[in-house]
Amino acid sequence: MTIFGALATSSTGLTTYRTWMDAISDNMANLNTVNPSDQAAFQARFVISEAVDYGSAGLPGIGGGSRVAGIELGDPNGRLVYEPDHPYADDNGMVRYPDIDLSTQMTSLLMAQRGYQANLAVVERATQAYQAALQLGR
Repeated sequence: MTIFGALATSSTGLTTYRTWMDAISDNMANLNTVNPSDQAAFQARFVISEAVDYGSAGLPGIGGGSRVAGIELGDPNGRLVYEPDHPYADDNGMVRYPDIDLSTQMTSLLMAQRGYQANLAVVERATQAYQAALQLGR
């Protein structure tokens, strides 16, 4: 794999992890979104990623990086909570919240941040190696 290949592969990882962090931040921002019980709850976003051209370099385990294959949505039913004083409460005092667990979102955010940092470190190292190679030619 060349330096440019490392940059290209890491940039796909950066994009994938950034999308994952965006989805998590959207989920966390809507954690306490309330809807009437007859409407759907906010649906959590889950990023689906996949390998790009895995093994295409002729070597096992070497590929073209990753990409976001899609977004899956969480349960629209959410969870019903008894809050009779809420303005959206129905006749039974129920409102609908999204079914999002903050601790799961925080764990996913940490994993996404670490993946982003790892790919960024590869970009920085490849850039340094490219600059060092240019210095040799002087």
